[in-house]
Amino acid sequence: MRDELTQEHICKGLEPLRMNGNSKLLTQLNSCVHCGLCAESCLFYLATKDPRLTPARKADLVASIYKRYFTFTGKFLPGLVNARDLDKTTAEEMVDLLFGSCTGCGRCTMHCSIGVDISYLVSVGRNMLSNMGMVPATLQSTVNAAIETGNNMAIPTADYVDTLKWMEEEMADEVGDPEASIPLDQPRKNILYTLNPREPKFYPLSIAAMAKIFYAARESWTLSTRMYDVTNYAFFSGNQEEASLIADRLWKEIETLDAGSLVLGECGHGTRAFRWESPNYLDRGFPFQVMSSVECIAIYIREGRISLDPDKITETVTMHDPCNLVRNGGVIREQRFILNQFVRNFVEMTPHGTDNHCCGGGGGMLSMSEYNERRIGAGAIKADQIRNSGAKIVVTPCHNCVDQLIQLNATYKLGVKIQTMAGIVADALILDPGS
Repeated sequence: MRDELTQEHICKGLEPLRMNGNSKLLTQLNSCVHCGLCAESCLFYLATKDPRLTPARKADLVASIYKRYFTFTGKFLPGLVNARDLDKTTAEEMVDLLFGSCTGCGRCTMHCSIGVDISYLVSVGRNMLSNMGMVPATLQSTVNAAIETGNNMAIPTADYVDTLKWMEEEMADEVGDPEASIPLDQPRKNILYTLNPREPKFYPLSIAAMAKIFYAARESWTLSTRMYDVTNYAFFSGNQEEASLIADRLWKEIETLDAGSLVLGECGHGTRAFRWESPNYLDRGFPFQVMSSVECIAIYIREGRISLDPDKITETVTMHDPCNLVRNGGVIREQRFILNQFVRNFVEMTPHGTDNHCCGGGGGMLSMSEYNERRIGAGAIKADQIRNSGAKIVVTPCHNCVDQLIQLNATYKLGVKIQTMAGIVADALILDPGS
């Protein structure tokens, strides 16, 4: 965190608020009617009842700076319109509210009485802070690792390859086929698959699970050793230049390997950042197909390429909907279609789907250790949802959500098992001996 803000820093911070024909920003900055309905949509407010943490307060903070520097009244009568100087005190409050008490889940936007895109204003505020060099150090270090090493956990290539070879051996033993493989850097395959670096670092069995699904579906696929990271934490930091760089690297790797399509691993923000945001970052459309692993698995089921045992999963299962995949991405039905093919006792959380509560781990929160206590406290809302569902297994197609849910499971003593979508599908696969 900066000790002081120079005039140069302030000018850079104000740059995202310059309209330059941006009618969307102008509309959002001037539309809030302060009805207060957004408060009940936010897990940080619900967990604390602290009015400072309401979404409207976060939007107002960004709007107050806009008014101070870009409106007549704000320039000459700032107190009349609650206009604020962009000084060190204001900037530090922005960091605490926009980074430290918001996951960008978008639930407030959905519940806004007049449709103010509050999460968009939060992202504008984060962009301002990024321009001033005020991204929390722990989040920025995650972005730096991705830029400098190709993955956000700085995993050496040799370690990554060793993990994959180990998982390849485990999978070959499990399916009873010594030829079963996890292919690396193979050109002209139908699918280039990507991973969340948490998988090779902490959850290698999830790699084997998806590899097992590809094996059963007889898929032509490969992983890359150069660019396999599905995540893009610059999407959270607000630095569009760095987000563009990360997205462009993955784009170029698809072209280098001449893959037919890209399947994005189980990561909500990674899917959003590449599938829906990278065409905006890079100003070009996809010349290849892009889908999430959830959609890929659903295709395999519909086409009869994989079969699942309905007697394998006997416990009650519920599902956590990742915000960026579901509410902000619209991938809602496919995961339910998958589970309903083989899970006998599937129950929904209340609420669920696009109205589901964020788990609390999004928006870069998992990487910002300085907010751990607040993150886990806000997660009480999700813990109550899980407990009230009566389920013993919680499935979620996002590794960031998995990490958060594992911590909530331990903190709130929920006594449940947390699984990825690929993990539970792999558990129920019926393997054809001839495959």
